Parts: sequence; structure tokens; C-alpha cells
Amino acid sequence: MNVRKFIAATARDALHKVKELLGPDAIILSNRAIPGGVEIMAVAAGEMDKIVPTPVKEMPVPPRDSTFQLSSAPGHASFKTREAPPPQAPQYFPPLAPRPAPLKSDRSSSQTQRVDKPQAEIVPAEVMDEIRSLRKMFEQHLAGVAWGETARTEPVKTEILRQMLDAGFSPKLARDLLAALPNELNAAKALTWVKNAADRALLTIDADNDIVDRGGVFALVGPTGVGKTTTTAKLAARCVLRHGASKVALVTTDGYRIGAHEQLRIYGRILGVSVHLVKDAEELKQTLFDLRHKHMILVDTMGMSQRDRMVGEQVAMFGNSNVKRLLLLPATGRGDTLDDVVRAYNGPDLAGCILSKVDEAASIASALDVIIRHDLRLHYVSNGQRVPEDLHLPNRAYLLHRAFKDVPEASPHRLDGLEPGLVMASSGSGLVAAGGRRG
Repeated sequence: MNVRKFIAATARDALHKVKELLGPDAIILSNRAIPGGVEIMAVAAGEMDKIVPTPVKEMPVPPRDSTFQLSSAPGHASFKTREAPPPQAPQYFPPLAPRPAPLKSDRSSSQTQRVDKPQAEIVPAEVMDEIRSLRKMFEQHLAGVAWGETARTEPVKTEILRQMLDAGFSPKLARDLLAALPNELNAAKALTWVKNAADRALLTIDADNDIVDRGGVFALVGPTGVGKTTTTAKLAARCVLRHGASKVALVTTDGYRIGAHEQLRIYGRILGVSVHLVKDAEELKQTLFDLRHKHMILVDTMGMSQRDRMVGEQVAMFGNSNVKRLLLLPATGRGDTLDDVVRAYNGPDLAGCILSKVDEAASIASALDVIIRHDLRLHYVSNGQRVPEDLHLPNRAYLLHRAFKDVPEASPHRLDGLEPGLVMASSGSGLVAAGGRRG
């Protein structure tokens, strides 16, 4: 096992060297403070498979029972082997002819000798799990050390990072936005700088690109309960006000949910627009062909879980019909759940998204985080049930103000002390300084 020694001024720098040379899966064997810095002993993850016991020469080696034992020194591990009973003496057979000694330059003989070596013993899975657990504990310890050091040297960056994590931003986006933050800014100017960076990364439409004015065929898709039918009615009402009821048509593919078709028919009767029910891709193509003279056609779809296999069928159906899809994302959703939704509904015909239930969300940071990281274009923001009043074009300043709103100090969701550093470490992003440096 090729054990390497790393020496640096701080634990964070030493771990950075370990990951650069041995990779992110390197196994830490020990760490200790030395004069002027920190010393870490580490080994590459692949080296664990090369632990080979010393074979007994000229004699078959019976199986041995190996157990894993942690040594008294912190971070060390060793193998303790229980020897099997002595083997019986092998029966002697005289060689048929003397075998000449191999020459030093005989490479084939040396290769044969290497092949004859016994194979390495397989490290039990539970042992490797314990080693990984120890490494995780060690990394979290170093994360706390690194966070404390960064909080002392760069207090503004660590405070902005804490605010972003408290608000609901992901560690990845927080790290990316803080990567180029100038060190000389105070807290207020630093927060403004980060907001501007998020503003540049957020894609939205404006009044000149409103799809109600451009027209076309759009299907509203998304999970159950995100407000697709109500949002469809809101868009239809906006289009009726600008272009007249004769230029708008509504289509629904939701023939499963009780009352879904009837609800859209009520909206259509109020607005004075036609409503059509389709059951499959062929009916959809024929209906769209019959309605080709309309300025805007809005398709209301059946809500389904992002993990339902029918999502792929729905994506394929609209992809074959030249329909642009708008994904509804609820502002009340968790970031990881919204990530699953985007991955399930993504595709080349996805024109963008609509952020719904903004009025019900305590924070919209998680939703904006997902929109930014997946490069989705935000078309509308829905903040209520009124038709069509509660549908607006994105107000970027308002959205970013809501997203970066700090959590009150008394909130149980506020991170404290070393907790932000542990969140960054456990998120899989490694030991990351608030300035964006990766360990």
C-alpha cells in the first residue's frame, strides 16, 4: 500500500493537496499537528485493493481468516490475521531434470513469477464502509476547522454564505455566486454584489417577448396540484382581453381526474372560448390542425408525479405535435424535489417555466435556485387564484428581494456556529471556503 505524506500550513490546504494528488476518494489514515503546520498520511482508494499477504514459499497456503482492527492511533487501521493450523508436509517427488536458473534479463520468467503470486485478499464490504465512515467524520471535522478559519479571515463572505443557505439556496449555487466576490466589500455591498450576480444568471421574459402577444401552441405541464388548470385560464383570459375570444382555444388532455374537463369548460364558457377534449396523440394532431387559424391554443394536461412512467409518454406526445411546453414549478417545493421535476419534464420543446404559489411560499430561494441552475426561462409568476389578475410577468427585483430575505434569528431553520461549514461538507461539495475555493 503506497502511503503518502502531505504537509501544509493548515488542515484545509493539506486536504486540498490530498484530493489533488490522490483524488476525492482518497482514504485519510492519520493527521497530526507538527511545528509550522499539519501532517496528513493518506492513500489512494485504489490502493486498498492491493493489500497482499506474504505467501509461504514452496508450500501451498491454506485459507486464513482475516479480521480488521483499528489501532490505538487515531485514523490508523491494520489487519490482524489468525493463522490456520500448520499444513501437512507435502509429498516429495524428485524432479525429472534439473531446471536451469533463470537469467536476470529473462523478462518472461519474472512475469511468470509475478503471475504465480497469490491473489490479493478481498477487503470485506463492511470494512470499506467503516473506512468511508471514518473518512466522512474526518472531513466534517476539517470542514469545521476550515469554516472557523474562513470566518475569521473572511467574515463577510461567510456571513453571505450563511444567509444564502438559510434562505434555501443550494450549496452549489451559493459557491458559484460567491466565487468572484471581492474581498474589500462590506456586508451590505457584498449582498448587493451577489444579488446582481444572481440577476445576471436568471433568465426571464419581458413585455416585448410575452407569449400572449406572440401567440402559438403551448401546453402547461407539471406535477399534480401546481395550478395548471387555473394558470391555463389566466393565460386564456389575458389573450382574450388583447386579441378577442375568437382568437383563443382551450384543449385538455386530462380525462382521468374527476371534474377536470368540466372545470376547464366552465372557464371557457365564462371567457367565450371553445374547449376541446383529446385522448391521444392522433386526436391532438387533428384538433390542432382544425384550430390552426387561432392566435393562441392552450393545452391543459393531466398532473402526474415526476416519477410516473407516463411522464415520458406525455413528453413524446407533445414533441411529435410541435407543441411548446411550459413547466409549472411551485414556489413551495423543496430544491431537490424541483430538481427531479425538471429532469423528468425536460426536453428540447420545453420553452420555459411558470412559478406558481408564490403567495404561499415563505421563501422562493429554492425555486429560483432550480430555475437558475437548469437555465430555465421564467415566463410568468402566479401568486393567487384570481383570474386573470394573479398572473404577472417576472419582476426581477421583487423576486431577488424575496429570495435573499434573511431568516429571523429566532427561526429554527437558521444555521448557527459551524453548521454552515458542515452543510457545505455534507452536500458533496467538499471543504469549500466562502470565497469559492474547492478542497
